[in-house]
Amino acid sequence: MNIEDYREFCLSLGTDVEEKLPFTAFRHAGGVLVFYVHGHMFSFFNCDNFIVVTLKCQPDSIEELRQNYDYIVKPSNMSPKYWIGVDPYAAPDNLLRELTRNSYEIVKAKYKKSKT
Repeated sequence: MNIEDYREFCLSLGTDVEEKLPFTAFRHAGGVLVFYVHGHMFSFFNCDNFIVVTLKCQPDSIEELRQNYDYIVKPSNMSPKYWIGVDPYAAPDNLLRELTRNSYEIVKAKYKKSKT
């Protein structure tokens, strides 16, 4: 999936999705685009080097995903216990969408509870 299609998919997940470039003050992270739900990250990638999309994932699914798919890698700058990295060009579009929707739902459910 290309970068613009992926961005549009993330924004389509809900009216509560926001996108930001929060790291512009950092030379090597200024191009990192982050998608948020309820003010918390669920997906991010470097716009200047779109080779890994970092997503939240259920800890009990991570090892199985890594064993079954060589395009599921360690996440960029996040705990590998809760996050995965996905090569957006190697992964099938439907799986990348499924993993992204899952990430969005994990974060949305967790932080929606804390807001009520």
